[in-house]
Amino acid sequence: MKGETSWISHCFDDMSKEVGGLDSFSELIDEGNKETTAVSVDLILPDDLLERILAFLPVASIFRAGSVCRRWHEIVSSKRFLWNFSNVLSQKPWYFMFTSSDEPVGYAYDPILRKWYGIELPCIQTPNWFIASSCGLVCFMDNDSRSELHVCNPVTKHCKKLEDPPGPKFPDYSALSISVNRMSHNYTVSVVKSKQVPGNFFQWDLSIHIYDSETRMWATSLTEVLTGWRGGDESVICDGILYFLIYSTGGGTPENRHGLVTYSLSGRSSPLLRSFIPVPGPLSCGRLMNLKEKLVVVGGMGKQDRPDIIKGIGIWVLEGRNWNEVARMPHKYFQGFGELDDVFASSGTDDLIYIQSYGAPALLVFDMNQKLWKWAQKCPVSKKFPLQLFTGFCFEPRLEFAP
Repeated sequence: MKGETSWISHCFDDMSKEVGGLDSFSELIDEGNKETTAVSVDLILPDDLLERILAFLPVASIFRAGSVCRRWHEIVSSKRFLWNFSNVLSQKPWYFMFTSSDEPVGYAYDPILRKWYGIELPCIQTPNWFIASSCGLVCFMDNDSRSELHVCNPVTKHCKKLEDPPGPKFPDYSALSISVNRMSHNYTVSVVKSKQVPGNFFQWDLSIHIYDSETRMWATSLTEVLTGWRGGDESVICDGILYFLIYSTGGGTPENRHGLVTYSLSGRSSPLLRSFIPVPGPLSCGRLMNLKEKLVVVGGMGKQDRPDIIKGIGIWVLEGRNWNEVARMPHKYFQGFGELDDVFASSGTDDLIYIQSYGAPALLVFDMNQKLWKWAQKCPVSKKFPLQLFTGFCFEPRLEFAP
């Protein structure tokens, strides 16, 4: 099996320092149990059965298993283990929180073990880069030229730089999204660019650029001039459909400040405004996410007369062209953020949605399946100065996906 050791083996040493080692299989299954068995499981279980057992552990526990002994390290680093791991139930998504306004440093939260881990992100240079994730892969795009893109697995640290996308350099607004095929492991990256027509604030050039990892090529799928609307920085791909928010430039009613448009990556529909879907009420901001191939929006609910003042946070799922309200944040949690601006960070996948204020490290988790709100464990970093900002993103901790 030593010859089968995969490219991920190098990451186990670093990660095991964060999550610690284990002395026995009994301690791996129940860390709180101080009793250990006298018989070593290594002498009983064959490799293939041990692989299947370990594949059902949370990712952090797999790293701990890799530090038990040489045999276990080789097992969890093998290609066959990755195949077993890819066929078990999805791992709960982690949330990486940036704890510096200038450097891309922070901690990742594991909702299964309710622990924070200090991990280093590859490729990204500053926290204000554009970030999108899907199936264990994360895409980073720089915030200056909007042309430097990297796709990486933040757990294994495997990273790839993409060719510069076509379209205008230094657009006024950009929206980034990525979608990974769980079967083939191929992925699609989309960049929506929006640039004001010179001398005309009401008209905006909008273009959609698509990268296919199989062909390793970019293609410009659409170029269009929008009148009265512009693109923004929110987009997501769900079930082959690109969704992104557009914003009114005509000073319309509060209900029409935001809108949602759709674009089929296979059908290449046009013009965009034919697919216009009003957002659910006056929103101070909207965050789009893919939860089990369903479009979900988490929005700050603004007052009717003052949409820039947030009175609460709601969650909606798109059913056809209609919005179904899933939940509203209870007032005690809304107050728990302290001072909450009209904009906030929120992302999610699978059944979990994370919501975070930019002004504090408090992290709230909503379980879509159980309709349950819960605070995450307190982040190891506290606010040190008034202007310190916090933000973050959600990603699946997977070992088998590589860019």
